[in-house]
Amino acid sequence: MTHRLGPALRWTARRAIQAIGTIWGVVTLVFVLLHALPGDPVDSLLGETADPVDRRELRARLRLDRPLPVQYALLLGSVADGTLGESFRRPGVTVASRIAEVYPATLELAAAAMVFAILLALPLGVLAAARRGGAWDLGATGLALAGQAAPRAWLGPILILVFSIRLRACPLPGETDEGLRSLALPAFTLGAALLAALVRITRAGVLDVLGEMYVTAARAKGLSERRVLLHHVLHNALLPITTVGGAQLGALLAGALVTEKVFARPGLGTLFLEGFFTRDIPIVVGCVLVMAATFVVVNVLTDVAYALADPRVTV
Repeated sequence: MTHRLGPALRWTARRAIQAIGTIWGVVTLVFVLLHALPGDPVDSLLGETADPVDRRELRARLRLDRPLPVQYALLLGSVADGTLGESFRRPGVTVASRIAEVYPATLELAAAAMVFAILLALPLGVLAAARRGGAWDLGATGLALAGQAAPRAWLGPILILVFSIRLRACPLPGETDEGLRSLALPAFTLGAALLAALVRITRAGVLDVLGEMYVTAARAKGLSERRVLLHHVLHNALLPITTVGGAQLGALLAGALVTEKVFARPGLGTLFLEGFFTRDIPIVVGCVLVMAATFVVVNVLTDVAYALADPRVTV
């Protein structure tokens, strides 16, 4: 481990620099697009029939009367001081404080989706590989295809209709029900695509390992099939599974936008949509910045962990 730490750190530094460039490129693009889109934040706040004097005063207070390069420089300053600017709709409230209020709910949802996907994907993938061509394999493969194909905007309402309205097993969106019952349907909706991907990765990884000589030797020693699968096959197939799961965590955090809206959950995605539809530019830019940073940082950490864990990987 020690002899690989130096190259890994240098490689991490390079990736970090690239990540910062990527994050800021995304934020700059969103900033430009928001100002290029039709519509005016002042109209959203005061209405189109507002008095011209009030419109000028609000535009000056929001600093929207300044040239675009100056507004971009102000954005850089707000990122540097950690406030990310102030919300247009809530004067005096920083974007960073608004994000800090809702981000834990998004993290909770993403973590629940990840746990759900892993707990189901590992046994399904192993059984599909161990009984290749059988009912388990066909069922797991079909589930993976369905999970990949089903969009969250469709899957969420279907789950609400069945489990919240018909069966009353889960609370309806917006109901103040704390605990696992309120997380079950959003976590399933958000984690369905990850579940499908992990089932396929697990199945492929286990099939690759099943053909190794040490697996044949373990069976020749008289070990049970369960012990061979759990202690020899799955252990050596976990590295690519872990890599895919870690890389997808960032996607879960960024992809919670639709799920939070469908289930009326507070979170970063809900805050982003509210800011977008009300033209609250600092809120939108701040949310995009956090989403992009989360996605990139998680992917960099996953790559570093992979390089440290597997000696065959060069950095």
